[in-house]
Amino acid sequence: MAKAKAAPAKKPAKASVKKLTKAGLITAIHEALGDDGPSKTQIKGVLEKLVEVGQSELKKTKVFVLPGFAKFVVATRRAVKGGEYVNPFTKQKAVRKDKPAGSTVRARPIKALKDSVN
Repeated sequence: MAKAKAAPAKKPAKASVKKLTKAGLITAIHEALGDDGPSKTQIKGVLEKLVEVGQSELKKTKVFVLPGFAKFVVATRRAVKGGEYVNPFTKQKAVRKDKPAGSTVRARPIKALKDSVN
């Protein structure tokens, strides 16, 4: 007679946390300011202009500071030459392609924001 296999243990369920979408952010700001504050369309316009200003500042000065939140900086990555190398695990020769230099945006949160999370 075959033995029955034990059922695998279930992993504990993660708390379902939804990410805040753009529409959710607009609604949260509108609710926080109350009825006397700006409308949702005005808040949406402000957020879109904030993104535009941030992008143009990053292009011009390579730095954009959002006071009370984070500092955004353009980081450059150096080019890497390709060539042959030996894989340390298989001891076989392989060819690595050239990687051109590039740039990316990094966000550095302010200390107060880091402390509020911990």
